[in-house]
Amino acid sequence: MKRLLSVAMSLLMLSLSAAVVHAEEIETSSAAYVLYCPDNGVVLLSCNSDKELPIASTTKIMTALITLEEAAVDNRVVEFTDDMVAEGSSMYLKRGEKVTLYDLAVGMMMQSGNDAANAAAIAIAGSMDAFAGRMNDKAREIGMEHTHFVTPSGLDDEDHYSAAYDMALLMAYALQNEDFAYITSQTSMEVHFVYPADKFMTYPNHNKLLKMYPDCISGKTGYTDAAGRTLVTAAERGGLTLIAVTLDDPDDWNDHAALYDYGFEHFERKTLEPDALSINVVGGSENTVALTADEMSVVVPKQTEKIDTQVSLPAFLYAPVGAGETVGTITYSVDGEALIDVPLKAVDSVDYDHKRRNIIDYIKDLFNWHS
Repeated sequence: MKRLLSVAMSLLMLSLSAAVVHAEEIETSSAAYVLYCPDNGVVLLSCNSDKELPIASTTKIMTALITLEEAAVDNRVVEFTDDMVAEGSSMYLKRGEKVTLYDLAVGMMMQSGNDAANAAAIAIAGSMDAFAGRMNDKAREIGMEHTHFVTPSGLDDEDHYSAAYDMALLMAYALQNEDFAYITSQTSMEVHFVYPADKFMTYPNHNKLLKMYPDCISGKTGYTDAAGRTLVTAAERGGLTLIAVTLDDPDDWNDHAALYDYGFEHFERKTLEPDALSINVVGGSENTVALTADEMSVVVPKQTEKIDTQVSLPAFLYAPVGAGETVGTITYSVDGEALIDVPLKAVDSVDYDHKRRNIIDYIKDLFNWHS
């Protein structure tokens, strides 16, 4: 069934509240979806983005993430046992075979292996229930407010669900993990078994968007009868990263491509570089100190012609001033709508002026302040 997508484009950055600056309607086949920009934490397009729905094997984004975090500390070898067997999609592990945690993550993200998810969960937490606790703890850490995990694989359970927006937050978080980003960018990967040592298998990535859409950099598919087709992907163009999530979408490949086309056509990432600034210092070994601000990027509609800058500083500083000390802010805005506040910091330290000073020196300082 076709649904209308309500478009919410926001110029507000980071912790600022979103403001709708443009809206239109386009069609999709999904029950819920979101187009999210992790560069500034803004939802560009959405429909039912907080609706709690089954998510099928996109669950394995969380399972693989936890597995890779564990593997980075101890990439231990896991022996496959009977209690790890799972129905559905598989990386075809057999009882007694051994692979590393890292390769179990490969099996999850390439082949969508339910057996790999079960094996990792039991190896890491001792049981799938205990691992679900780890998953839910991580979900709370990320800010996934409409999510509850029960299984590591995503097989249907009425208490296992998430929302399109939550899954976008999860993908944004997971992409910060270099191993996750690398694995999910590959169209296939080879796994060499620890036992039997002569066994290796090549697993193709089920995410067809990697080949269909040139800018796609990551993703995970999912399907069950209850959930329908679920898909979480990421794409990057011109330094701008976007994440698309569709739930219960029979035409997900085309819908993701359409979402990305819209996002890249209408938005761009701009780098903000502040002008050279300084401020007077009272009672210091130097009369002034140079100021600096971190280079910052913002995501704005492509038709944006001007980004305004407002500097907020005191009239002067009292010595001593520490290098890196925050002394003010720069506010960037478009048409009066604040984008982001960037701290202004002292470049160098300025100590007290320990020389003997007389009234004439202080009068000169006062004159300098006012001028």
